[in-house]
Amino acid sequence: MRHWLGYAVGIALAAGRVAAAQDSLPRKLPPVVTVTRDVGRSPLDLPYGITNLRPDSLAPGQFHMNVDQTLSLLPGVTVANRTNPSQDTRISVRGFGARSQFGARSIRLLRDGMPLTLPDGQTPIDYLDLESVDRVEVIRGAAAALYGNAAGGVIDLRSGPPPDAPFAAQVRSWGGGSRLRRFTGLFGGEAGGIGYEGNIGHTSSDGYRNFAQQRLTNAFVHSSAQLGNTQLGFTGMGLDMPVALNPGALTRAQADSAPGQADAQSILKKARKTVHQVQLGVSARRPIAGDGELTGQIYGGTRALYNPQTFGVVRVDRHQQGAAARLTLPWRIDSVQNRFSFGVDAQWLSDLRKNWANCNGVSAVSPICPALLVERGAISLDQRERVSSVGPYVRDEVELGRFRGSAGVRADQVRFDLADHYFGDGRDDSGDRTMKAVSPMLGAAWRVSPVHSLYASVGSAFETPTTTELGNQADGSAGLNRDLKPQFSTTYEIGAKGLGFGRVQYDASIFDTEVRDELIPFQIPNGNGRTFYRNAGRTRREGAELELLTDVGPVTLTGAYAYSHFRFRDFVNGGVQFAGKTIPGIPEQQWQAAATWHVPPALLVADVQSKSQVFVNDANAAATPSFTVVDARVVGVAAFGKPWLSPVFGVQNLFDRKYIGSVAINATGASLAATKFYEPSPRRTWIIGLSAATNPW
Repeated sequence: MRHWLGYAVGIALAAGRVAAAQDSLPRKLPPVVTVTRDVGRSPLDLPYGITNLRPDSLAPGQFHMNVDQTLSLLPGVTVANRTNPSQDTRISVRGFGARSQFGARSIRLLRDGMPLTLPDGQTPIDYLDLESVDRVEVIRGAAAALYGNAAGGVIDLRSGPPPDAPFAAQVRSWGGGSRLRRFTGLFGGEAGGIGYEGNIGHTSSDGYRNFAQQRLTNAFVHSSAQLGNTQLGFTGMGLDMPVALNPGALTRAQADSAPGQADAQSILKKARKTVHQVQLGVSARRPIAGDGELTGQIYGGTRALYNPQTFGVVRVDRHQQGAAARLTLPWRIDSVQNRFSFGVDAQWLSDLRKNWANCNGVSAVSPICPALLVERGAISLDQRERVSSVGPYVRDEVELGRFRGSAGVRADQVRFDLADHYFGDGRDDSGDRTMKAVSPMLGAAWRVSPVHSLYASVGSAFETPTTTELGNQADGSAGLNRDLKPQFSTTYEIGAKGLGFGRVQYDASIFDTEVRDELIPFQIPNGNGRTFYRNAGRTRREGAELELLTDVGPVTLTGAYAYSHFRFRDFVNGGVQFAGKTIPGIPEQQWQAAATWHVPPALLVADVQSKSQVFVNDANAAATPSFTVVDARVVGVAAFGKPWLSPVFGVQNLFDRKYIGSVAINATGASLAATKFYEPSPRRTWIIGLSAATNPW
């Protein structure tokens, strides 16, 4: 941290000078955030990196299908769209999550406060409905530890208020390149103290690449009601995705010459997935003792996955449940105001998993493929996987004049239990493992003025392997991997945030995260693309983040920058020491910006994203080129009043850049040139949309 001290002093002096100079200027206060496991609070009072963003307000005209659009303009958040409907977009916060092969890893995701992350730390994001997302709240750094396993960061997608009418309806349609079609119906209203909103939509696309077709129907509903002093909430999400093909990754030569092609092996083996998922949750909140509250929630769901891959056919039937409760009480000692919270989270997961040989494309019968033209061959795995977790935590917030302090600690226990039902291989894979961790955090914020604050924090977090990662052993051993350990991290952070010159909202931070036993993915020769995991000795992540937001006349400008100096400190693999190598999968520099020009009756919007090179493996033997892409849209605003129409015309990758947006980390092949690391992104693509509604919202 020593070489960051100069930056820290600069931040402090700059904030102090701005505060002294701007006391007489008109100001607007930053919004309240609710993702802090406490009563809603201004970000200026919170001693850690936290962002509250309204995606459609800063970059209007989004078509609510891609997570990378919804999560853009967030400092420290990197999203790699794999352009592969069978493998989810990869989301990372300060590098946590960049190694994910399926879904989101290393970070916690919530929808209106309902956890979507499973007890083993993995989050399927294919069923995330983005149509009704009004704002995104993100915790980066120390405070995420209070959320438990795999909390390298926390992302909460929040719905907006319902329409101000007893009933309102809206339809949205989208069309574009690669035969994209999306039709959505939205409804909402408020009457008698009950507010509700929801949507159901159908999407079809052939995808930018060959063998990338997708068909899905998803739905979302959120409602709230006031019962005396208690506020009740209900959230529901559902997905039916019968088609999601997997084009696989490519070699560098393939990606350069014909980026739209698919991997031949993926086509031969008909790699794809089919998903049906539902999750429901109920919550209650009751204010007590003035600034305190009592909250509780229960939730649960099912997921059915059928997933032919190049190495086999996987089927998972899942049931998962969870519950949480928290009590927050204010209390005072002389002039010191305290706010004490105690809570507990509990989750349960049960997966019935079966694997078969993938016999697509075989030309002769064999013991594992006894018949031709049949997809599933001999069964190789039949097991019940159970994961349970419990995590009590305590936290106290202290307020004394301009000083705000926060301290908390959480204790987690995660148990994995595997029951083997298949003994044709002559072995019993049954077993169990329990992993425990205690995660403390401490932070302090100083209100330099009513609209400026400085903060510092330190906290630890941990992450267990998932059941799949524990069960996939490269040497073919039975049972759960006893050598694979959870990873632990400690983060030190300082920063400044506020409102400068009466109109520029800013958030600047620098951090140092020390990780031991980091979980690293890898593949093996003749593994048919299957991913295994091992622990690195130690890694270090040093970084800086900056977010700016302002209005210049009729133009709204926002920008986010992240510098990520992430390195192995001690990692020996195959007798080779990788100390000093860059952790793969993460750009060292990322710029994002958006400009919205209000020209009634329209908005002109431009989005810019720039990323530096990304290394593809631990040895840093190859990397993707850096790239900059620009998206542009024209958005009509309330063309005919009420009822109203709003057309949108947009172009993604306006300048038709050829670039690689994602990589398959640590893939293996006969040679570096023959290894399929690269997942190309679309060239120039046009989008047309139209919204029609009885009431605008």
